[in-house]
Amino acid sequence: MKLRNLLYIALASAVLPGVVSCGDDDFGPSIFPEVSTTIDPNTYSFQLDSFLKREYLEPYNLDFKYKLEDVGTDMNYNLVPARYENSIDLAALTKYLWFEVYDKEAGTEFLRAYGPRIIHLIGSPAFNPVNGTMILGLAEGGLKVSLYRVNYIDPSDAAMLNEYYLHTMHHEFAHILHQTKVYPTEWQFLSNTQYDPMNWQDRDDKLCNSFGCVTAYGSSEEREDFAEVVATYITSTDEEWDSIMYYAGRNFIQVGNDEYGNPTYDCPDSAQDDEGGMADGVNGVAILNQKMQIIRSWFRDSWNINIDSLRAEVLRRQSNINIDSLRNVVYSIEKPGNVNE
Repeated sequence: MKLRNLLYIALASAVLPGVVSCGDDDFGPSIFPEVSTTIDPNTYSFQLDSFLKREYLEPYNLDFKYKLEDVGTDMNYNLVPARYENSIDLAALTKYLWFEVYDKEAGTEFLRAYGPRIIHLIGSPAFNPVNGTMILGLAEGGLKVSLYRVNYIDPSDAAMLNEYYLHTMHHEFAHILHQTKVYPTEWQFLSNTQYDPMNWQDRDDKLCNSFGCVTAYGSSEEREDFAEVVATYITSTDEEWDSIMYYAGRNFIQVGNDEYGNPTYDCPDSAQDDEGGMADGVNGVAILNQKMQIIRSWFRDSWNINIDSLRAEVLRRQSNINIDSLRNVVYSIEKPGNVNE
């Protein structure tokens, strides 16, 4: 599971003026469209349906769902379907930045064997008002990946694209892979004293870097730490990764509390020691280097994948996204002559 902090959450409630019987109500059409197993040439979605069949179902045996299915979601959240145009963008980007990369580095048979069987797009994020977080992705049982917040995608914003979508894809796939072949047990001893599953969202990423976690969410628990290191390394530029390692070597001290009572930290030069890291002596640089050594070996020995080569291909593609060209692959699919425009 992948979550991110929320700075603000606005919740609106509707108050009904009285008790209403549902027996004779004339409701409008359901937001959950009926899904057919065959492609209807007379539907407006024919081009995307054809693209998904050709690019996902046939080569990878993967059902790419963009029409929200209530039975495939958590009913505790108020969710909305993904818009058609946004679904085209994310379906094309997912293929370009995830599937084509692994296809090149590990082969089509790797994805057929170990890739998800279902990708489910959801238009909105799933807000958790209790702790101020939102769900961006879920990997369920090694078979299904749900991607949220599709209706907010902006392919022209590279930073946002990476933060909310590309990072999430690789994070959730890391979960599927380690659910299939477990990572070495020594991982659990590297940061086990630093995990905080209840209050991770109150931590600063840079502080977490100092004790060997790449993000605050990675400091929540062991398996999220693993997926976050994998996804962050794969999608971060050299400059971004160097920044993480820089703060991994800093010594943070508490300097006060914010308006909500959460501790605030600083890393003045006067607080540094020879080892770096937090005041308790944790060496964040050494821990992150150990984690990367485990990940490199695990990808190589378990999957025959060079993660550095994989990362280089991801970064090359991330810096060369031509969304118009990617969209055109879908929109150029020829419609049958009897389709109503």
